Amino acid sequence: MLSFLPAPLKGIIGAFLVGLNTMIWTPLLYPFAFMKILLPSPTVRSLCNQAMVWIAETWVEFNNLSFGLMHKIKWDVKLPDGLERTKSYLVCANHQSWIDIVMLQKTFHKQIPFLRFFVKHQLIYIPILGQGFWALDFPIMKRYTKEYLEAHPEKRGQDLATTRAACERIAGSPTSIINFLEGTRFTDHKHHKQGRSYRNLLSPKTGGIAFVIEAMGKQFDSLLDVTIYYPGRAITFWDLLCGKVDEVVIRVEKIAIPSEFLSGNYLEDAAYRENIQNWIRDLWLRKDLLLSNLAAAHSGTSVG
Repeated sequence: MLSFLPAPLKGIIGAFLVGLNTMIWTPLLYPFAFMKILLPSPTVRSLCNQAMVWIAETWVEFNNLSFGLMHKIKWDVKLPDGLERTKSYLVCANHQSWIDIVMLQKTFHKQIPFLRFFVKHQLIYIPILGQGFWALDFPIMKRYTKEYLEAHPEKRGQDLATTRAACERIAGSPTSIINFLEGTRFTDHKHHKQGRSYRNLLSPKTGGIAFVIEAMGKQFDSLLDVTIYYPGRAITFWDLLCGKVDEVVIRVEKIAIPSEFLSGNYLEDAAYRENIQNWIRDLWLRKDLLLSNLAAAHSGTSVG
């Protein structure tokens, strides 16, 4: 362990190790990705997917070791019983920091199928890593700004349709899909701008998760509702590299997806849309209370 080193030096070493790990493992994905295109039989596709998942999980394992070298983190994690790598899961979580993905990868490593998350279209142009997202069939999404949609109303709803199509491409084999319902990282500025509907969260966006359920709902064993809490303050990726993350608290609840949500049309069915919005709102209220309780437990106060 390199905890005795100055924080900036640990950060430089950590960034080098993660970068080196990425440059070594990610290019190994490309031959299998192209093989799936050139020989698109179910058998070839299955074997290639297994090989690529092994590569990706090895990359995650080495990243976890690299972070562990910088500092010993206290992990306070509670997982539900009955998680299996042969089942598919829809994972939703609150979003506070760029390191949330790292924390989720650490928490669920080899507990459930390899985690995939929605990637903004621009990120696939990042050298090496972006092509890795593409090779691993991460759902690629293209969001349009409010101003763009006002100028091009024919594009309205197309981003959600793209979400549905991306999910359909990875359906059929065990997988885990992460959805950050807030759609962006929590900040005090964003929280204040939204009117503080929740104490510790931004308001959830239900369109994306509704389309995932529409496309793959019958395949999912359950929803894994993840609450991530960093005691004391917001954490940055640089903090993680520098060994400044002392404790991570994660709570995971396994929730059945209501059967009435497995067939519906979020855009066209008002009743379906209202029901799923109410379901997510209730889930978010419970998460908000849990975050308040976790903060109170770490500060020694009670929730008012």
